[in-house]
Formats: sequence, C-alpha cells, structure tokens
Amino acid sequence: MGVDVVTFGCRLNTYESEVMRREAEAAGLGGLKDGAIIFNTCAVTAEAVRQAKQSIRKARRENPNARIIVTGCAAQTEPANFVEMDEVDLVLGNEEKLKANSYRALPDFGVNDTEKARVNDIFSVRETASHMVDAIEGRARAFVQVQNGCDHRCTFCIIPFGRGNSRSVPMGAVVEQVRALVEAGHAEIVLTGVDLTSYGADLPGVPKLGKLVKTILRQVPELRRLRISSLDAVEVDADLFDVIASEERLMPHLHLSLQAGDDLILKRMKRRHARADAIAFCDQIRRLRPDIAFGADIIAGFPTETEEMFARSLELVEECGLTFLHVFPYSKRPGTPAAKMPQVDGRTVKDRARRLRAAGEAALRRRLASEHGAVRQVLIESGTQGRTEHFLPVAIADGVPGSVRAITITGDDGMRLSA
Repeated sequence: MGVDVVTFGCRLNTYESEVMRREAEAAGLGGLKDGAIIFNTCAVTAEAVRQAKQSIRKARRENPNARIIVTGCAAQTEPANFVEMDEVDLVLGNEEKLKANSYRALPDFGVNDTEKARVNDIFSVRETASHMVDAIEGRARAFVQVQNGCDHRCTFCIIPFGRGNSRSVPMGAVVEQVRALVEAGHAEIVLTGVDLTSYGADLPGVPKLGKLVKTILRQVPELRRLRISSLDAVEVDADLFDVIASEERLMPHLHLSLQAGDDLILKRMKRRHARADAIAFCDQIRRLRPDIAFGADIIAGFPTETEEMFARSLELVEECGLTFLHVFPYSKRPGTPAAKMPQVDGRTVKDRARRLRAAGEAALRRRLASEHGAVRQVLIESGTQGRTEHFLPVAIADGVPGSVRAITITGDDGMRLSA
C-alpha cells in the first residue's frame, strides 16, 4: 500500500504533503505491510475539521490494519480531539510533520516511545526551511513555499495558532527550488504561504515579495509561468506593482484576502484595509494590467453582520470586478475573539453564503463569455482540462499534462471554456 497522504485545505498544505510523503517514506513507513495513511488537516472552519474526522473514520473502516497519522493545522490547534479517536495511531504538529524522525514515533515501529501526540508550541518555531520537492505528484503546476505563519490576529482566524508567527524562506533557497522544478519539467510555479505579502520582514535587508518575484523571473529565465497565491492588498509593494504591469510571465490572476465589504465589519474582523482600499487597489491593478482576473475570499454572516452590511459585501463582487469567489460561511472557532461576539443565525449565514456564491457564479459566467474568440496559452492539467493565463478552466479533447498550448476559445458551458 505504501504511504497515502490525504490533503485538506490550502495550497501550502498541498506542497507540504509532498514533503511529508518523502519524509514518511524515508522513515520506513512505505515498507509497512498494511501501509500508512497520513491526514494533513485544515482548521480554517469547523466544517473542515468535521470532514477530516469523517474521512479518518472511513479510512479506518476500509483499512483496518493501516497506520493512521493525523497532522496539519487542526492537529496543531486541537490535538486532543484526534488523540481521543481510536482510529488514530499518531498525532503530529505542523513542525513535526516535515521531519522523518517524527514518523518513527509510531507505536511498534522500532522505538519505545509510544506517546500518541507530538505537537510542539508552534510559536517557538523561528525559521521556515526550504524543503526541496522535485515534483508535485500528479499535478501540472508546482507550489513553492516561500513563507509560513502570520503576525496578524484577525478576530475570526485560528490559523496563526496552527502556523505560528510569520517566517520567510531566504530568496536564494526559493530561486534554487524554482530552478529545480523547472528543470524537472514544470512550466508553471505557484508561490505560496500563509500571509504571502508579509514575505521578507524577518530576513536580512527586509526584502519584499516584489523583489522576490523579480529575482525569480530574472534568475530563472526558463520559467514560463509564475503565479502568486492569496495577497493582502495593503501590503503589496512598489516592486510587485511594477512586475504585475511589466512581466508577461507573471500570470494575470490575483487572489485577494478581502473577507468583507462593510467598513464596520472589517474593523470588527481587525482587518487592515477599508472597503475603499479594496476597490482602489483593484482599479489600480486593472489600469496596470487590463486583462487581470481577480479572485477573493469573502466571509458570509460574520458576527453582528446586518443585511445592510452583507449587501456591501455582495456589491463588492461587481465594484472590484471579481471573477472567482471563495465564500466562507462564518464558522465559530473556539479561542478567537469573534467567537465571543453576538452570532448571526445559522440559517441566515447559509442563505447569505448561497447568495454570495450565486453572485460569484454569475461573475464567472460573464468572464467566460468575454473570452469567446480569444487565443489563450493554456496549461494542460489533464487529458480533458487546462487553465488559461487567467486561471479560467478550459475543456479540451486531449492534451499532454504539463504542456502549454495556444488554444482558440470557441465558447463555454457556464462553468468552463470550450476550445
């Protein structure tokens, strides 16, 4: 059976799952008769934790003799909940999951220490290592972790307690990994982190994300496509604005951490931008790169949110020109300040999330329709689908995963482009 890694949550988890697979195999788990299953969990919502537990129970039913290890942000923030599960053999924290020695702590696996949970204080971690991953298994694009953790304390967010304080990978190590992935055949690289635009604050000389992006593109000229994941607009630096405007190899697709469209809700969330800042940022980027496609995270039903406040979030879809919407129904996370605020009724939260998703679907349909007749450079993800420079999905008849093809867009079905 070998080592099977089940990944929940963000792109950073996807990257780290490849490191975990390699380290677990180095520890010998791949040689276990009945194999090992590692769950890399997410803690961003209560639903994400519930899904992970459900998946663990199912895995145990289907693999009664396999070793089951649980790690990731949910394991870091609430290890006791997984220790109490009879289905689980070992619980590892976010620091421990990236080290081969941690996997040797499995009961009956050559060591006497059979402590079920190994979860360090994540705030004691001061550095983020550059874990070299030669390729992301089964994926046309590869992710490169350049940053981890977060120094901000948004009132709804548990993630800093799962990831610790912000720490950056030195530029030289990032460039080395990008070059290795390009040499391994990846046409597209995605830079990822927990709070990506805080990159460099802890490094000598305090380099910004924009300098990192420029350095990668200059020093790895063979790289065809570079993407950057979720951004906090108030932290975007002058170099990043410049490279967005001038470098075609940086893909015209940005995902923004907006969270809400009402100023009072943003203040109660402890966000660092106002509604006008978000709109102005999108206008500025669109002037620099007119074909840009924006995605955004928006929370529906944050505590104290009235219908009028929610309407301002709904209006933000058009006012910012969003194409991709990642909607989170507000999820009460114990230990966060927002959990103590007056809560919105659950049915209202679900209804607002539904309306936001509907607005997002309509925005996507408009963008798809505007692509008819365009020639796009499409990264082939599988034999049936690829992605344009703007991250729009394209249905294709055949293709070699990992290749980039010029394709004329002929139509769409409301969800994907056709060619």
